[in-house]
Amino acid sequence: MGRQASEMLKGTLEGIVLAILAKRSAYGYEITSWLREQGFVDIAEGTVYALLVRIEQKGLVDVEKVPSEKGPPRKVYTINAAGTEYLAEFWRTWGFLVERLEQLRGAITAPSAATSTDIERGN
Repeated sequence: MGRQASEMLKGTLEGIVLAILAKRSAYGYEITSWLREQGFVDIAEGTVYALLVRIEQKGLVDVEKVPSEKGPPRKVYTINAAGTEYLAEFWRTWGFLVERLEQLRGAITAPSAATSTDIERGN
């Protein structure tokens, strides 16, 4: 994944993780593994764990410590009502951005009546 894609992912990862948690509760490694399976191969585990701490501090998820067969208990994250509301706003914002970007792309790539040569000539 290139730098530009990485930067875009950072801006949307919170919503992506909440969308995952809207489907089912999960712990950090599960989320990271699923993202990698979906093609986000460069995503660092530390990035996901830092994000989980942030969304927990924002009150968007509930956390339960579940015993693990290997090592310390796992923190299992479940989206709560505030997280569901936040996710709905994320999808509204995403839809708005997609529409505007598609409009912009269409406006830029659509053939125009006047070419740059016509404009330079004053036509």
